[in-house]
Amino acid sequence: MNNRRSFLKTSLAISPVVVFPKLIHFQDPRLKQVLIIGDSISIGYTAYAQNFLPDIASVSRPMLDNGSPENCEGTTKGVQNIERWVGEKKWDLIHFNFGLHDLKHVDPSTGKNSSNPNDPLQAGLKQYKENLEQIVDYLKGTGAQLIFATTTPYPDIVDGPLRDPGMPEKYNKIARKIMLKNDIPVNDLYLFAKPRLDEIQLPHNVHFNNEGYRQLGMKVAERIRELLQE
Repeated sequence: MNNRRSFLKTSLAISPVVVFPKLIHFQDPRLKQVLIIGDSISIGYTAYAQNFLPDIASVSRPMLDNGSPENCEGTTKGVQNIERWVGEKKWDLIHFNFGLHDLKHVDPSTGKNSSNPNDPLQAGLKQYKENLEQIVDYLKGTGAQLIFATTTPYPDIVDGPLRDPGMPEKYNKIARKIMLKNDIPVNDLYLFAKPRLDEIQLPHNVHFNNEGYRQLGMKVAERIRELLQE
């Protein structure tokens, strides 16, 4: 196992290329209609979730006009765009997540990603709570069955914008309380990913390798299937 992990880390460090399976755009009206809302992590597992649910659900996610998947980022963007993402369609189930972008540092003057620890978070814990509550209130009004996915873990030192160690736990704690209050089930991707990060996550990165996204997609699909069959 140690040799396999060493090889995986080395090969990914040399060429950290992740090739996602192709997203399915055709939606079968005979199946349950499922919407996945989330950041780039969810982009990585959406196609896998589609592949694991062909018999029960048509799985969609917000897409850009050019046909590429939209990164829904954090709750700040979520509050502004949740109505557009949901649209007029009647969804049977909405699987959603916010947190990984909220907890990163940004330049206060430009709003762009920052590696400066003195710069503020995109949405601090208090703002995250307020934003997520607003998003949940809107989603409950859709009548869809809802499920929230916890924010996935990452190494203490990551490339890209600064994300302080231990922050996913703090944001997930707030999110769990909100979901409990609103009787919304939680898909604990944090707990699922944490013990296997050495095998499924890219080095010094918040993102995952192909096997990681496949496993996350399977976990998402299993939870969606459970709820649709209840």
